[in-house]
Order: sequence, then C-alpha cells, then structure tokens
Amino acid sequence: MKNFLIPTTLKDDTISAVKAAIHQSKQNSCEIILMLVSETPDTFSASHFLREMKTGLTTSQEEVLETCRYMVNHTSNCKIKIHNQYGLSLPIFRNIIEAFTVKLVILPHSYKKETKRIHQYLIQLAGNQKCPILHLGVEPFKEDSNKALYIENGKANMHVKDIQQFLSDNFSFEIVSQTAKLEDNYEDLAPYLDEAISKYDIDLLVETRKGEKIKFQKSKKESINERLGLPVLSLYEEFV
Repeated sequence: MKNFLIPTTLKDDTISAVKAAIHQSKQNSCEIILMLVSETPDTFSASHFLREMKTGLTTSQEEVLETCRYMVNHTSNCKIKIHNQYGLSLPIFRNIIEAFTVKLVILPHSYKKETKRIHQYLIQLAGNQKCPILHLGVEPFKEDSNKALYIENGKANMHVKDIQQFLSDNFSFEIVSQTAKLEDNYEDLAPYLDEAISKYDIDLLVETRKGEKIKFQKSKKESINERLGLPVLSLYEEFV
C-alpha cells in the first residue's frame, strides 16, 4: 500500500495536494493522511490543556476538508484520515512516518509559507527522512504531468539512469532533460532552463537531497520551485 502524508493548515491548495496523491496512487490501495500540527499548550492544568487543544476549524477550512473528503470518498482505491498532532520532535515524526507507512510526503505551497515555528520545524524534519517529498508549486497540480527535468547534484555520484529507474518503479514521471545544480549560477542558467522547460513541456523538477542539521533562519533562501514555479520531487540520496 502506498500511503501519502500531507501536512496542512487546510488552505485551498490542500485540494491540489490530495489530487496529486490520488494521481500518484496509480489506482493502488492507499491512505491519504492530512496532518494538522499545533504547539503543545504550555500549562500544568489538565482541564486547561484539553480546552486549549479543542481548537475549531474556520468555515473556509471546513470547506476545504469537505472537498478533500468528497474527492477521496469518490475514489474507490483511496481512504482519507485526519491526524491532529500536538507537539513535534524527530522521534515523533519518524514514528508517524513508520506508523502510517508513508511512501510520499506532499507539501502544499501554502504550508511552506507558514511562519509558525512548528510548521517550519516539520518541513525540516521531513527533509531528514528517507521518504520522497513532493513540493507543490503555486499553480494547481496537473494530473497529466509526467515530464521531468532532473537537477543533477555533482557531489551525489548518482547516475540519471538510477533516478529514472526509481521514478519508473514508484511514480509516473519520465526524465526528458537534465541540468547541473542551480544554487550558485541560477541567474546564468535561467534563460536555458526556461527554454528547456518550454521545449520539452516539463511539468516537474527532480532533485536529490541529503540530511541537514536543523536550524531556523530569519531570512529564507528562495527555493527552486519558487523560482521556476514548478513542483519539485525531492529524493533522499541514500534511499534511491
């Protein structure tokens, strides 16, 4: 069973994340877990703790949730689960991944823009797991997307054929072009990237990652999918 974890604050693009999960299930049985995280209330009173935990959803959040439920309930191979998580740590997040047998984490673009520390912490924790991560872009996920641009990390010592084999075994993407890592010379490569994306009708970027030390920075560097506006599938190097 291929299960999907979607951290969310139930913004509108959660619907797009659920559509992406349904599409990537390839009609196999799966469970889509919508995870809402909150800080643990800072109190010693059990009654006050329970009151603080009972935070209701807004009308717009309820509408998004109902739309997600409707889509999944009308997809015969998928089920949906809502997981409310209070407090977060590396062991807790790892246990969530293992308990739900998560094969792909899908991050809506709005979630990456959340400013609360716990949401940013979850994103960094996800980056250190071996699970693939699909970072969605600003535009709604296209269900017929299948053409990928592979962003090669020269230090990873991985061949594009190995990446393509992993994609063929687990997803519905085909690498049709590749480029070197963009961090240091993005401005120089931008015109060529735009040309390649247009020429090959590319829907998705594929990159590899390593685990990193968790740290919080006041100013965040713009990510690749924010620069190019495309979804990014991030693969943990040791896992591939």
